[in-house]
Amino acid sequence: MFKFTGKLLSLSAATLMVSSVLSSAASMDDLVKAAKAEGQLTTIALPHDWCGYGDVIAGFKAKYPEITVNELNPDAGSGDEVEAIKANKDNKGPQAPDVIDVGLSFGPTAKADGLIQPYKVSTWDSIPDSAKDADGYWTGDYYGVLSFLVNKDLVKESPADWADLLKPEFANTVALAGDPRASNQAIQAVYAAGLSGGAAAGEAAGTAGLDFFKKLNAAGNFVPVIGKPATLAQGQTPILVTWDYNALAGRDTLKGNPPVDVVVPKTGVVAGVYVQAISAYAPHPNAAKLWMEYLYSDEGQIGWLKGYCHPIRFNDLAKSGKLPADVMAKLPPAEAYTAAVFPTLDEQGKSKEAITKNWDAVVGANVK
Repeated sequence: MFKFTGKLLSLSAATLMVSSVLSSAASMDDLVKAAKAEGQLTTIALPHDWCGYGDVIAGFKAKYPEITVNELNPDAGSGDEVEAIKANKDNKGPQAPDVIDVGLSFGPTAKADGLIQPYKVSTWDSIPDSAKDADGYWTGDYYGVLSFLVNKDLVKESPADWADLLKPEFANTVALAGDPRASNQAIQAVYAAGLSGGAAAGEAAGTAGLDFFKKLNAAGNFVPVIGKPATLAQGQTPILVTWDYNALAGRDTLKGNPPVDVVVPKTGVVAGVYVQAISAYAPHPNAAKLWMEYLYSDEGQIGWLKGYCHPIRFNDLAKSGKLPADVMAKLPPAEAYTAAVFPTLDEQGKSKEAITKNWDAVVGANVK
């Protein structure tokens, strides 16, 4: 379906790296030269306060000052990014994005629609197979896991796992960060609870998660309020189930008033991943590849980590001792993430259907 038309590297045969991993310093040097010759990279939907992207972009600029970074619509959503590619197929000007950073479901659909091109970065082998397209059309870049944000003024001993939430000492404390009939974050929380109980991935875990929340609600521990750091601070939702990067950002926002704990559960560690891809119509394909190489380098990955988003190569960096101590001191322990699972789109779809359709009948809590 995809073919390349001379926009790609023409400096030497070593630079024709479509769907293959950079294998030598020489080929990397050629890529840098070709990217510098293009002189520009156009990104889209990268707010500087999201996942440390401000510093990541600054790091790329510092390393390659010859390449101007043109930032389109930082507040756009994943759907907007895909539409920007469609709208600019024949446009080589500044409104045509070279790269996109989108939610997982948008990677396969953009591939099927012929909107992205394959490229495997040089660190490809250290990226989990479950978080990348086998042919290199899209690659997971960072993720969060479901965690417990705990108000330590009101909860003296933090829960360590999902099953702990059923204990009587957590009466009227546990809330979700969304409505599980509509919010992906809340749906994934229900799914994670199901996996924690030993259910198989997919529909079974969704059904088991509903049973867990039925018990949680019957015990009087579930608070049917969409929780936020503000409701946690006010005591309305003392334990909030939310993505870890939101929990950590909330901790910073609260500034110790009240003191909080961020706990990654021991089991049912479900990761929500974003993916990176290069437009099939990228006006600057080599700059796009160089951007990808930077993002998946140790430096780029640690840049995301500083913004509280776990880079896709996190476990690999931990194993090789490359995680900065000062950054890790602000995060849950690295070993908490070794059990992280990345649900496939099929698993997500089946569990979502089970949860959204049956929440009212099984759990009966009107979350709002």
